[in-house]
Amino acid sequence: MKKAIILIPFILWIGGFCLFAYKINRLNADTSKNTDAIIVLTGGRNRIHEATNLFNENKAKYLFISGVAKDITLDNIQNTQNIKIKNVQNVDIGYNAANTVENADETTAWIKNNNIKSIRLVTSNYHIYRSLLEFRKNIKDTEILPHPVYSEYIEKKWWTSWQTFSLIFKEYNKLLCAYIINKLKKSEVI
Repeated sequence: MKKAIILIPFILWIGGFCLFAYKINRLNADTSKNTDAIIVLTGGRNRIHEATNLFNENKAKYLFISGVAKDITLDNIQNTQNIKIKNVQNVDIGYNAANTVENADETTAWIKNNNIKSIRLVTSNYHIYRSLLEFRKNIKDTEILPHPVYSEYIEKKWWTSWQTFSLIFKEYNKLLCAYIINKLKKSEVI
């Protein structure tokens, strides 16, 4: 009986992890639809590049870059990323986020201040589910279109690379923790 109590959660965790790893490598972005704004979360390879390409293709009127270091300007971003952003007057930078929860908080304030009704959320494929969880917690009346970004350094066969396995392992556990914390907070409110 004691073994079952320990074994069942472990089997569920492994099953969930394998499903998570499977799903993040099969996500597709809907590029046919336009939104009011593109929100990009810093911290992962190719995120800003992908977001600015979408913005330059007129997939949204506004671009918001969340989680930028205090001393970084839009010119710095363009130079480091080797990109040229059209319509820079419609680009805003958020300097108040250092993690996903803060990204959601920072972006929520920006969305409300700019009367945004739909966003394209650009972040890494392995980060999309946790980002959606945090954003949907904050934003109830805004449509969120997920836009996963893939990195050439993240192996699709995650079990063949210790670096990829470790990244996905950590992100899956962060997702579980965020889910549990959000459920506990909801139950406290009721």
